[in-house]
Amino acid sequence: MTSKNRVSARLGAIAPSATLAVDAKAKALKADGRPVIGFGAGEPDFPTPQFIVDAAVEAARDPRNHRYTPASGLPELRQAIADKTKRDSGYEIDPATTLVTNGGKQAVFQAFAAILDPGDEVILPAPYWTTYPEAIGLTGATTVEVFAGADQDYLVTVDQLEAARTDATKALLFCSPSNPTGAVYSPEQTKAIGEWALEHGIWVITDEIYEHLLYDGAQFTPVLSVVPDLADTCIVLNGVAKTYAMTGWRVGWMVGPQDVIKAATNFQSHLTSNVANVSQRAAIAALEGGLEEVAQMRDAFDRRRRTMVEMLRAIDGLEVPTPTGAFYAYPSVEGVLGRDIKGRVATTSAELATIILEEAEVAIVPGEAFGPSGYARLSYALGDDDLAEGVGRIQELLAS
Repeated sequence: MTSKNRVSARLGAIAPSATLAVDAKAKALKADGRPVIGFGAGEPDFPTPQFIVDAAVEAARDPRNHRYTPASGLPELRQAIADKTKRDSGYEIDPATTLVTNGGKQAVFQAFAAILDPGDEVILPAPYWTTYPEAIGLTGATTVEVFAGADQDYLVTVDQLEAARTDATKALLFCSPSNPTGAVYSPEQTKAIGEWALEHGIWVITDEIYEHLLYDGAQFTPVLSVVPDLADTCIVLNGVAKTYAMTGWRVGWMVGPQDVIKAATNFQSHLTSNVANVSQRAAIAALEGGLEEVAQMRDAFDRRRRTMVEMLRAIDGLEVPTPTGAFYAYPSVEGVLGRDIKGRVATTSAELATIILEEAEVAIVPGEAFGPSGYARLSYALGDDDLAEGVGRIQELLAS
C-alpha cells in the first residue's frame, strides 16, 4: 500500500504569515509580563471611528442583516464602492464589476485564482507583502521576483520588469503605496509601468489599500486613471481596513472585468458566501461618511513617521529611505550585520531580529518575510511613547 501525505503538498508548502507570527510572539511575551514593544503589526492603533461603530450597532438590530445576502456583496455597498472610486480615483466603475470579500487577503487570493493557471508566471516587485507569493503559489503559478533596494527607494523600473518578462508572464502585482516599504510610485512611473503592461498584454493586479496614507506631498496614482485602456486586463484590490482602522471588520473588495469578477464570485459563493452583513453596513457608513477622521489619523502617522526615521537614521550602519506612504519604515540593516552585539553576531536580518527581541525586547519583522535578507520592517502604527521607547532600545542595543 502506497503511503499518502496527511496534508496536501499545496497547503503543506504554505508558510505562516511572518508579520502575524511576529505580532503573536510579541503579544505572548507581553502576556507573560515582558515589557515587549512590537513593531510588527500592520494595523492602525486607533479605534474605528464612532459613526461607523454606531452604524454597525444599528445594523445588528435589523433582522435583514441576520440572513444570507448576495455572495457578491450588498448592492448598497457595491454602489458605495463605485461612488468612492469616482471620488478618490477619478474614474467610473459599474457596481456589477465589484465583488465584496472577507478582507483584502481574500481579494488578493481570488484575484490570482481567477486568472492564473499552472505554468503562468507573475512578476512580483520586491520587497513585497508576505501573502502575495503564497497566494500565487496556491494557484500553481510561479512567482518571479524583481528586487529594488534602498538605493532605488524600493521602486522597480520598467527596464527591470522587461528583463523579467518571458512568454509565460501572465500578470504583474503592483502595490503603491507599498507594504512593506512605504514607497510610492510617481504618476509618471505608474503610467510607464501601466503602458508597459498594456503593450505586452500583461494583467495588472493593483493593491490600493493604502491609498489615503500619504506624506511629504506624495500622490496616489490609480493605474487605471493614467492608463484607462488597461481596464480589460486590470484587477483593483482595496478595502476599508487601513484607511478607517477597520482591520478586524474584514471587508475588502476587488474590481475588474465582468468575466473575471463573475468567476471570482462563483468561487466565493462556495468558499465563504457573503461577508458578514453588519460589517458590510459598517463599510457603507465608512465610505459615505467622509475622510475627516482619516485625516486626523494620517497626521498622527506622519508625526510618528518622522520620529521613527530620525531615530533610525541615528543608528550607525542603518540606511533608511524616507517612506512617503502607508505606515512602515524599511531600513537596510546590512551595515549592522557581522557586528558584535552583546557577544552575539547576526549574519542575516532574521538573526538580527531575534537578537533585538531577546536583548532589547523589541519585535521587528526581518526582511526575509518580504524578499531578500538585509532589511527590516517597522510599523509606526503604535503610540508615540511606545515608538520612541522601542526605537530607543534598538539604538542603545546596537550602540553597545
